Amino acid sequence: MNEDWQGLSLVELLDRLEPVPQPAPISMWPQTIGWLLLLLIVLLALGYLGYRLARYRRRTAYRRAALAELAACPDDKALALLVRRTALAAYPRARIASLSGRAWLTFLDRTGAGSDFTEGPGKSLATAPYRDTAAETGTRQAVSRWIRRHRPDQPS
Repeated sequence: MNEDWQGLSLVELLDRLEPVPQPAPISMWPQTIGWLLLLLIVLLALGYLGYRLARYRRRTAYRRAALAELAACPDDKALALLVRRTALAAYPRARIASLSGRAWLTFLDRTGAGSDFTEGPGKSLATAPYRDTAAETGTRQAVSRWIRRHRPDQPS
């Protein structure tokens, strides 16, 4: 055997080397039942979170639509109409439809956790449907805060 190697160049000797055998590939599949259970729990948790997120997005779609429409409201009359429509989307019609004047402003303050409507710039919404005035910045901000903050009745 030694005789076969004599007189060969280093490159020829390297060509005669046999490749090192590769080990079997390591499986990426979990080897124990505990990891499979953990994977199942994680997948179920992610599915549940996805479901909750989709439900939340569906429930608050009216808010996003109202906030998008807020920028296009030219006057207080349009703001008053926007707040009324938003409230009708969030609360039962029987609770909202009959409110007007001071009772309407009190409802907005109570559900929006503030006093922007009975004591602040939102007072103008009580009479806005009956007059044409440009939308004031303070009223627009009060409406924006109410749309973001109000807490609708939770479905049973």
